[in-house]
Amino acid sequence: MMPGGMNPRDMEKMMRQMGIKQEPIQATRVLMESENGTYVIENPEVVKVTMQGAISFQITGEVRFDEKTSNDDIKMVAEQAGVSEEDAAKALEETNGDMAEAILKLKENKE
Repeated sequence: MMPGGMNPRDMEKMMRQMGIKQEPIQATRVLMESENGTYVIENPEVVKVTMQGAISFQITGEVRFDEKTSNDDIKMVAEQAGVSEEDAAKALEETNGDMAEAILKLKENKE
């Protein structure tokens, strides 16, 4: 029985009559990119819902947000550590955006 005392089969029948179709989608990870970073959903349960021709997705799982490193941060780390922007970006990625730690790590590697 579903919440509210409705039988799952009856619920599915009612949804079909209303033109609502649900379809599970197999996924191992879902990514949603924004201007500030990426939402990462691990071990997701994804359901595609079609209702009156409109498609939407219901996603549940373990969510984390990976912030995008700004170009200003990369430039500052590169200048402070005396390395290329490519090396600075890599160090920031390895230190999860911690600028001070990235600078120290790059300076240690130079010695």
